[in-house]
Amino acid sequence: MASEEASLRALESLMTEFFHNCTTNERKREIEELLNNFAQQIGAWRFCLYFLSSTRNDYVMMYSLTVFENLINKMWLGVPSQDKMEIRSCLPKLLLAHHKTLPYFIRNKLCKVIVDIGRQDWPMFYHDFFTNILQLIQSPVTTPLGLIMLKTTSEELACPREDLSVARKEELRKLLLDQVQTVLGLLTGILESIWDKHSATAATPPPSPTSGESGDLLSSLLQSPSAAKLLNQPIPILDTESEYICSLALECLAHLFSWIPLSTSITPSLLTTIFHFARFGCDTRVRKMSSVNGSSQNSVLGQERGRLGVLAMSCINELMSKNCVPMEFEEYLLRMFQQTFYLLQKITKENNAHTVKSRLEELDESYIEKFTDFLRLFVSVHLRRIESYSQFPVVEFLALLFKYTFHQPTHEGYFSCLDIWTLFLDYLTSKIKSRLADKEAVLSRYEDALVLLLTEVLNRIQFRYNQAQLEELDDETLDDDQTEWQRYLRQSLEVVAKVMELLPTHAFSTLFPVLQDNLEVYLGLQQFVVTSGTGHRLNITAENDCRRLHCSLRDLSSLLQAVGRLAEYFIGDVFAARFNDALTVVERLVKVTLYGSQIKLYNIETAVPSVLKPDLIDVHAQSLAALQAYAHWLAQFYSEVHRQNPEQFISLVSTALEAITPLISSKVQEKLLLSACHLLVSLATTVRPVFLISIPAVQKVFNRITDTSTQRLPDKAQVLVCRALSNVLLLPWPNLPESEQQWAVRSTNHASLISALTREYRQLKSNAIMPQRKVQLEDTKVIIHQTLSVLEDIVESISGESTKSRQICYQSLQESVQVSLALFPAFIHQSDVTDEMLSFFLTLFQGLRVQMGVPFTEQIIQTFLNMFTREQLAESILHEGSTGCRVVEKFLKILQVVVQEPGQVFKPFLPSVISLCMEQVYPIIAERSSPDVKAELFELLFRVLHHNWRYFFKSSVLASVQRGVAEEQMENEAQFSAIMQAFGQSFLQPDIHLFKQNLFYLETLNTKQKLYHKKIFRTTMLFQFVNVLLQVLVHKSHDLLQEEIGIATYNMASVDFDGFYSAFLPEFLASCDGVDSNQKNVLGRNFKMDRDLPSFTQNVHRLVNDLRYYRLCNDSLPPGTVKL
Repeated sequence: MASEEASLRALESLMTEFFHNCTTNERKREIEELLNNFAQQIGAWRFCLYFLSSTRNDYVMMYSLTVFENLINKMWLGVPSQDKMEIRSCLPKLLLAHHKTLPYFIRNKLCKVIVDIGRQDWPMFYHDFFTNILQLIQSPVTTPLGLIMLKTTSEELACPREDLSVARKEELRKLLLDQVQTVLGLLTGILESIWDKHSATAATPPPSPTSGESGDLLSSLLQSPSAAKLLNQPIPILDTESEYICSLALECLAHLFSWIPLSTSITPSLLTTIFHFARFGCDTRVRKMSSVNGSSQNSVLGQERGRLGVLAMSCINELMSKNCVPMEFEEYLLRMFQQTFYLLQKITKENNAHTVKSRLEELDESYIEKFTDFLRLFVSVHLRRIESYSQFPVVEFLALLFKYTFHQPTHEGYFSCLDIWTLFLDYLTSKIKSRLADKEAVLSRYEDALVLLLTEVLNRIQFRYNQAQLEELDDETLDDDQTEWQRYLRQSLEVVAKVMELLPTHAFSTLFPVLQDNLEVYLGLQQFVVTSGTGHRLNITAENDCRRLHCSLRDLSSLLQAVGRLAEYFIGDVFAARFNDALTVVERLVKVTLYGSQIKLYNIETAVPSVLKPDLIDVHAQSLAALQAYAHWLAQFYSEVHRQNPEQFISLVSTALEAITPLISSKVQEKLLLSACHLLVSLATTVRPVFLISIPAVQKVFNRITDTSTQRLPDKAQVLVCRALSNVLLLPWPNLPESEQQWAVRSTNHASLISALTREYRQLKSNAIMPQRKVQLEDTKVIIHQTLSVLEDIVESISGESTKSRQICYQSLQESVQVSLALFPAFIHQSDVTDEMLSFFLTLFQGLRVQMGVPFTEQIIQTFLNMFTREQLAESILHEGSTGCRVVEKFLKILQVVVQEPGQVFKPFLPSVISLCMEQVYPIIAERSSPDVKAELFELLFRVLHHNWRYFFKSSVLASVQRGVAEEQMENEAQFSAIMQAFGQSFLQPDIHLFKQNLFYLETLNTKQKLYHKKIFRTTMLFQFVNVLLQVLVHKSHDLLQEEIGIATYNMASVDFDGFYSAFLPEFLASCDGVDSNQKNVLGRNFKMDRDLPSFTQNVHRLVNDLRYYRLCNDSLPPGTVKL
């Protein structure tokens, strides 16, 4: 024994040294190596067994258990059976002897090591593994230990990691399922007996005003007075030990429920018991007692009891999240809901001492979270199943959900509840669409609830009712492109919109008066505007008045957004029915926008400029945005009235333009300027009135934009205004025949507009060839940027329009396009300029390639092909960073458009496009790990194949008639093979997005053009691809794509199943290293010769799993092991 004793002392001092803060990293590495070498020795476990029973040093115990873990999980195959028996008997004895005294983390680790043995050996060699656990649970002294073992078993055996073969995984699951009924019975017994034992001793509370609460909704929910009485028992007070056992039992249940199917073994008595424990979470009395007694012991106890509630809710939610409910389980579910709603009623109960909100604030935050999860699962998964039960009071449930939602103590909690309402409203909308016949009946059932919801959500976004909460919201920091306040408003308005869809008249009559009230305040500001020396001033100075004005303006801004969000519910089929409401809204909005622009509230001086000025600007901007939302309504109004009395329509549009024009100035704040520009674009693009161009306000904008002496607008605004003006001239007028479109005049006007916008740009042509000085170059770059951004936008906005519009557009642009092409070579080394030019050309190719005509298009492509030499490409990709890569990507995008063009026009370019890809771009990027340019290059190669299949495969009519006799003729074989080779190479690289994209391309080519069936693919490439895909699965490098890879493998193999089973599979297995011939035979035998997709992919995943498992086992065998 001395040697063991000495080893233990040495190990203890090594461990102490290792964790001492003075030990150097160098020394730590030495110690680590020493310990690893010790662990690798055969028989090291004997020392560890001695260490475990003889030491009190945590580090030594942890190390010894790690040695066992390694032995069991990686080397067990090679351990002699005598040793295995000894380990199987010693470790459980050790656990039993010391479980009370071991630190919990050592005890849990020891449990896991024993479960690991069970995972390998039960039931064959370790037949009493599970019976031992059941005995531990049944003996009062070891119940907690048994429960820890049970939970660990559920975790490690039900969903094991991949270090087991598929057959063993299936066997373990079956063995566990056989035990489920026994285990659930035991757990139910433990929880029930603890509850009953402590209930008997719980003192009956004195009668209180709240104890009669079983009368109202509860009895209608539970249908039986006895159940209600049962749930109204006072909650027992548990001692610490019982508390601990209950929490372990609930943790076990939660894990078991995550994998066992719903079945009758989950009995009503088990469910009722879980609900008893869920009450711990919503019992505020528990907390009270702990604070009254004042001892920290008691307050910890209070938290523990709260935790029991959280654990019980976790169990319930595990059951709730299962979508597949067997018939015999439905009744249980109904009972579960009834019991949970009893809890919900308890949580939201108001009485003299508590408001609902203060009750919710007292509950554990994680309990509230779990409860909200429960409600979400109920509405999203089970509502349609339960709603049909006549005895289930859905409307009362909504009333409780309403109270729960609007008393949430945190913003996040409130958001989560709004999500539940959104799910409910979606459910209702789809139900009504599928049952139009009884639409009215369904709606009238829920009408009151929906109106209440709408009113309350609207109140919640108004400072008038909810100032304290709204002021807490952050409106500065962006998260996912929106601030906390914007998210709050957006989610609330989505609920408003969904109610509007269901109950349009109610929603409108609720919202409009509120908007009206705030508008009165805003429109009444005019009387407080006084003229001062420096301009206009708002004569409201008292602090209280300023604060009230601030709140009213914030509310007006939110309500304007609400009115804008509802615009879609006034158009289409309901236009006539809801015409008057919409007209009222639009008239108000036009009035408000004009008022804001006329009295120039955005430039007014106020008493609190940092607050009121942004408010006034925001209201003005939101009123323009809300009016813009009604553009489709205006367009429909125009088409209804253009023949008879259009006066009302003309007046609305003209007034709106009077409101817009003063704002189109570089002196106006950008937020407001952009709102005005967007409204102008919508009027020009969506409404398109014929009289737009003759309105003085619009002519004023034309003059402002084409006059070079005025200051240019900021970039975004300039682009929008130019788009609007171009569209006024280019887009066909609705409701008018071709003969009345006045194209000749409009064409002349458009040409002069573009000419004015590109004057400076076109003058660059003559200087482009001259070498430029630095300052001059910067000026030139600015002109190029400003002009091309405007032109590109104009082309983009017209690209989907009629041929006539596109023709006029191209005529006006022709000279500028030629200038761009002439300038291109001069700027080839300025990647920022080339980037913008190629963006412009890409947009031209996408929108106007027909109008540009073949000769000029050829000239452009030829220029690009000449400019992008191998050297230029290398410079762009390798040395100019992201801008350089973007330039090449845009060039490849242009070529994608070209190779997709049907007909023979651009076919002559194919050879040079393919050689550019394969000989120039591909070699530069193939070896780079960076994904830049690759996605675009492979998309181009895919387009080349997809749209030009006959360039490679000449299919003659005769060949297709004599299917199977004549093979298709193959042309340009070398290029085809090179492209396929590149695809194959891309599957060996780590970039998962590229892998997914390219796999999709190959599958598409197979679906559309039978790629895998082509002789060249079948005979020379097919099994190379299958091999690569299988290797990827084995290496687990692209695990997220398992399913896609499985399907692609099937599609490839199915072309030649005989070849796959007789030649490929044996060769693949023969070439696998790390497995012996016997294991290879087993792998081959287990791969059944199935020819349907589900079985085949299952076989593939089984092969991959087992191959990895065998390699793992073989790696861990001691050298020289003889395997039988």
